[in-house]
Amino acid sequence: MVYIIIIIALIFDYVNGFHDAANSIATIVTTRVLPPNLAVYWAAFFNLIAFLFVGVAVAKTIGNGIVVTEVVNRYVILAALMGAILWDIITWFYGLPTSSSHALVGGFVGAAIAKTLSINCIIWSGIIKISLFIVISPLLGLILGSFFMTAIYWICRRTNRKILDFLFRKLQLLSAAAYSFGHGANDAQKTMGIIAVLLYASYQSHTLPEWLYNPPEKEFYVPFWVVIICQVAMALGTMAGGWKIVKTMGSRITKLRPVEGFCAETAGATTLLVTALLGIPVSTTHTITGSIAGVGAIKAMRAVRWKVATRIVWAWILTIPLSALIAAISYDFIHILGKIL
Repeated sequence: MVYIIIIIALIFDYVNGFHDAANSIATIVTTRVLPPNLAVYWAAFFNLIAFLFVGVAVAKTIGNGIVVTEVVNRYVILAALMGAILWDIITWFYGLPTSSSHALVGGFVGAAIAKTLSINCIIWSGIIKISLFIVISPLLGLILGSFFMTAIYWICRRTNRKILDFLFRKLQLLSAAAYSFGHGANDAQKTMGIIAVLLYASYQSHTLPEWLYNPPEKEFYVPFWVVIICQVAMALGTMAGGWKIVKTMGSRITKLRPVEGFCAETAGATTLLVTALLGIPVSTTHTITGSIAGVGAIKAMRAVRWKVATRIVWAWILTIPLSALIAAISYDFIHILGKIL
């Protein structure tokens, strides 16, 4: 059962990479700096290597900072993953760039509540921190995107537009790489945390061999092999791409040129790397959406298609409660099925 759930977790990680590939490549594809097939490989590579430079603080927050570990069992983890995967597929179908991270958090909470029939299983400090950053991360992206755009407009105000385009086509390769690195540093860690808490719960109940999970000093930790398989699954998912969401992110919010794509990616990458180092599981989707809107607003408020942005924000608001509901229903179904079998 543990092995099956790990495989399902990796499927979620793959879907996360597939669903959120747009975050990494939308701007670079829309500005035609790279064709789609090369852009996904570029993004996948930097997603993959992120673990070499960033710790696992986000994974620890997900693993033991959202739900009391004593209530976690295999059914809870499986239901949480089902809630997150189903929500990702629904929103991908409609081209909505929602957060896979928050879908996983919602699924985890919903499954735990379904098991205990109580909200006392929730670690509210972790939920409040994540909820605050649903607002803070896009605002920070918007502010940084606006700041970088303003600074570059002022610095390059006398530069020929063709030269500017040529320069930022090259620089956007670096900013896209930095954003993909930030995506790998933050998003892959969520699945690491889920697998680690599954292993820890199984270890506590003495149903796991020591060679698979043997925590130092008997405390929660994330094994290195979990880090590797999660990064690989995320990179493979990114390589698959998510073209419906690329279209929404890259052209429906605002039209982007290379200089604007560079500013949006740089703002997003800065936000993601800082929050990853602080152990705060933010949404890469929220971050880049705010950054793109901030860049567009500097051109003119009417340059941002606020109707599309509003639709996206509603999807963000609904992500945690609806993925929690799907996970709760999944938990009841799995629990009944387990008794029958």
